[in-house]
Amino acid sequence: MRFKMLYITAIMLVWTTFVQAQQALDIIRKDPSFAVTNYALYPDSIDYPMTAAPAGKRPFYLSHYGRHGSRYINKRMGYDIPYFMMCRADSLGQLTPTGHEVLRQIREIIADSELRWGDLTGYGHLISRQIAARMVKRFPELFEGDASVYARSTISNRCVLSMASTMLELMKYNPNLKTWIDASMYTMWYMNHQDSLLSWKGMTPAAKAAHEAYEAKLKGNPYLMKLLFQNPDSVQKVIDERQLNYFLIKMGLFQLHTHLYKSGYLTDIFTAEDLYRLWQDDNAWWYIQYGACKLNGGHQPYSQRYLLRQIINDADSCIRLEKPGVQMRFGHDTVILPLVCLMGVNGYDLETDNLEELEAKGWMSSAIFPMSSNIQFVFYRKDPEDQDVLFKVLLNEQEAWLPIATDCAPYYHWRDFREHYLKKINDYEQLRAEEKAKQNQEAQK
Repeated sequence: MRFKMLYITAIMLVWTTFVQAQQALDIIRKDPSFAVTNYALYPDSIDYPMTAAPAGKRPFYLSHYGRHGSRYINKRMGYDIPYFMMCRADSLGQLTPTGHEVLRQIREIIADSELRWGDLTGYGHLISRQIAARMVKRFPELFEGDASVYARSTISNRCVLSMASTMLELMKYNPNLKTWIDASMYTMWYMNHQDSLLSWKGMTPAAKAAHEAYEAKLKGNPYLMKLLFQNPDSVQKVIDERQLNYFLIKMGLFQLHTHLYKSGYLTDIFTAEDLYRLWQDDNAWWYIQYGACKLNGGHQPYSQRYLLRQIINDADSCIRLEKPGVQMRFGHDTVILPLVCLMGVNGYDLETDNLEELEAKGWMSSAIFPMSSNIQFVFYRKDPEDQDVLFKVLLNEQEAWLPIATDCAPYYHWRDFREHYLKKINDYEQLRAEEKAKQNQEAQK
């Protein structure tokens, strides 16, 4: 029986990898925002099929971690870099008519973003409400009568506002819900933990060399230089071709999250292939920093071990209740990405030292953490006395797969999940304690 369970899981993982491995370039042709990785748009229309639960099992608890919705960029530096380059070229009389139009658009974008750095946009509010509405539609049992909904956010205003939009939408469907919200430094240790040691180890010399070699062929764009400048060769002293190309693409795609999206700002001067090269570069960078990359030891996903342990502990407590309801958490991209990698959702625990094979093996960061990305654990049982609690994972509202055995995929036995992942966390913490003890011993010599 155990072999059968493992076989079924292996088949599911192979199928998922096959689905993920569609070419990123094809996706970008349909959705240009996919190219900008953590600024990818969350779709505003979703109708993913759901697999029926095993006989007699009903949803009774939902545990959630979601990224805030669409926002403006955090700092104006990403806009200043192309802006000052274009201004210098303009002062030299080197801009073409297209160059002048691009500079005008840059000024308009900066003016619109001023004092809104990092703020949630209207689209961010919209998607938060839509996700909440689909939760109610898919799992009405969890939102009936005086059901409880507990929501917690990091102290970032875009996360707080995403939480607020979600809760208001839920209250619209059922004003009798018992709701509780919070945003405090008190819970930031697991809601938005940034592991300084792992961050320091992220870009090792080996990882840096591999990334620099990988990106060397991706950032230039001679055609763009000819399009914007009368004499491209003469502006080389004031224009960094790679940086201009990189930040102009991002600047254009960022606007897809704002009210300026209808004008197609800046994106029309780039081809799908241009966007694809940007995506390759960023995708590799995110993998090195937050994936199980062999170039830096493969431990980066463990930055979210505290969050995963908290999710497990919260679930263990709620399972004991007769009517636990819903727990929601609102945070950030640098949390949800390593969390997904730590759990190996849909094969995102990929370990490799070859950046060239990421796409072929289905590791596409944009599919994990677009704006409003979320992971939902939906728990099922027959009644409060049922000891065989099942659950399934939804990544961005799609049924997902885990690297643990099951006989009822995409559902898993909660006891198997908690045993597997608590051991994984404990093993890493033991390894880290041993490394620290060894360092202390060496320091005392």
